[in-house]
Amino acid sequence: MLPVCRRKPRSLYLTNYLLNNLFPIFVKLEQLHTLIVGGGYVGLEKISAVLANSPQAMVTLVAPEIREEIRELAASNAKVSLINRKFEETDLFEKDLVIVATNDKAENENISNLARARHLLTNVADTPGLCDFYLSSVVRKGNLKVAISTNGMSPTMAKRLKEVLAEALPDNLETAMEQLKAVREMLRGDFTSKVDELNKITSVLISRKEE
Repeated sequence: MLPVCRRKPRSLYLTNYLLNNLFPIFVKLEQLHTLIVGGGYVGLEKISAVLANSPQAMVTLVAPEIREEIRELAASNAKVSLINRKFEETDLFEKDLVIVATNDKAENENISNLARARHLLTNVADTPGLCDFYLSSVVRKGNLKVAISTNGMSPTMAKRLKEVLAEALPDNLETAMEQLKAVREMLRGDFTSKVDELNKITSVLISRKEE
């Protein structure tokens, strides 16, 4: 999931930092080309998150040193390409998203600036002020995904909330969603009437909670 934010003057950024104004969206990464810069532990974390959510995503990772775990991921996924050298500006060509995960803060900012000059949405690990989007903690139950954002303030809190929600959500949600999909396809009428009918059917979820 890639919620979008825009860099602001520092005074405005500090004012708005306490408000989560991010717009959450779910992106079809298999239709895009993602560039990850950095082959260390953080790079491994980022590419693992991308592939866990979008196994068919096209990913290019560039770094002078690449962890063996990343090489193993690439060996088992034909859509992952590794470039074993330092980042070059040409690496941004024909890319749609950029995730920067090197241990050089100055290089991270430089890559972020180059990417933005090309209007590419960019995430810089552990540097919220340079991010156009954040990678969320995600709870998954079959086709249901719940993404959690703390506005970049506390990834640790997001991970803990992920654990709580994963335990709280029932495992049979996939069956319920399949049944609702079948009902939706059988309903007649315009969009508004279908929504009203589905709202009535799913209201049982709220009534049970209130009981």
